[in-house]
Amino acid sequence: MNSGNGAPNQFSFPLPIHFRYFKKNTYSYSALIPVLPGADFVKSPADGIMLYSFFTNQKENVFEEIMKARADKIPAFFIAGGPHPSGAPFETLQYFDAVVVGEGEVTLPMLISKIQENRRNGVDLKSGFETISGIAFKKGAGKLVTTPKREAVSLDSCPCFSPDNIWRPLEISRGCPHACKFCQTPQIFGHKMRHRSVSEIVKYAAYYDDLRFISSNAFAYGGNGGTPKPEKVKELLSSLSKLENKRLFFGTFPSEVRPEFVTEEMIDLLHAYCANDSLSIGAQSGSDAVLKEIGRGHSANDVYSAAELCFSNDITPIVDFITGFPSETEEDQQKTLEMIDWLCQKGGEVRAHYLTPLPSTAYENVTPAKVHPEISKKLGKLALGGKLKGTWENMPPQNDDS
Repeated sequence: MNSGNGAPNQFSFPLPIHFRYFKKNTYSYSALIPVLPGADFVKSPADGIMLYSFFTNQKENVFEEIMKARADKIPAFFIAGGPHPSGAPFETLQYFDAVVVGEGEVTLPMLISKIQENRRNGVDLKSGFETISGIAFKKGAGKLVTTPKREAVSLDSCPCFSPDNIWRPLEISRGCPHACKFCQTPQIFGHKMRHRSVSEIVKYAAYYDDLRFISSNAFAYGGNGGTPKPEKVKELLSSLSKLENKRLFFGTFPSEVRPEFVTEEMIDLLHAYCANDSLSIGAQSGSDAVLKEIGRGHSANDVYSAAELCFSNDITPIVDFITGFPSETEEDQQKTLEMIDWLCQKGGEVRAHYLTPLPSTAYENVTPAKVHPEISKKLGKLALGGKLKGTWENMPPQNDDS
């Protein structure tokens, strides 16, 4: 399936660079456009260097597209990155010529520069790939090669976006110190939280009217992710509040906050500086046994306490749950249902997800537990009432938008 021999007469020079556009993946591309000036966007494979970023639930469609492009003899060198390729590089290399593992801002330009150099010199396009950290590729007769992991980037050294392509909220942090068994974030971005500086965030904030942020835990800004640093959050929010004609939303989608970080002091900061009247909270389960098993590092009571603080301060908690954890019993699911029902009755909202075993996580090879029919039925009634959104049991994959 993977030719990838890089024969020079297959290509023109210099090789044009194309991002394969998917609406769902624009956040990734927004971070890479500034380091690849001149790259364009296509909705199907084209001659040159083709760049893909995709999630696990997109992989079948992507792999099928690559196989068809190979069969049609499109002269392209296919490079993959993003969540699924980073977690499953060897699977991805059955179809792609190279994989960028983890962050791409430094690795991808180096890889493309090497490919262009090899094309100019008329040698195998993969020549010298061993010298580039943070990639995987096939060498010779199918030998799989993984180069050393690249050191995590400094966010201040990487442009947040190109002013011509502002496709995502402002990224303020990367990484997570927690070890949730279902989550890829620490595997891709590391267990140490890194933050963009206040001055850099303020600089990029000038391009927005409504300010929203990307972080694994917005309330952990400025700290190590283990304990809150409200003084750092205050410094950030107070600095942003000085910008004219901006509406500030903090701790809302696509960010969320951990329940044990929801304190009176943090809620006061929202009231003082922000426009949001809701807060996104990651609970994942209402069962302490499940929370312990999956490594969440907080209790069910932490979720109840965080929600109560929101309710008493006129903030709507929007709480995420995952069903289908492999250890989950009917009793565990009942406890989750009780928490969801309590939240909905109090005026909160719920986002439900069915467990997707993701590559490079502890749950990569598990079979998700089935949701008990009576519990599924009750969740369905809550969804009909408009307070619960999402999917709480196994659903067939949907075709990706393009």
